[in-house]
Amino acid sequence: MEKDSIAVSIPASLHKKIEERIKGSEDASVSNYIAKVLREKLAQEEKKGEAFSQDDEEKVKARLKALGYID
Repeated sequence: MEKDSIAVSIPASLHKKIEERIKGSEDASVSNYIAKVLREKLAQEEKKGEAFSQDDEEKVKARLKALGYID
């Protein structure tokens, strides 16, 4: 976990569910698990904001090149 952190409150019932979910997993703590899940969610949201995925962009470039619009 990062050295700089801020406490965030979650319902005790949610904390208990996360504890049960991470038992026996690589996640060391509820805090680590929550941080990992939030990072993944933010990355997904940032990716949604892109006009094209990298794969889509490559396909468009290849098609434009095949049509002679770009070299």
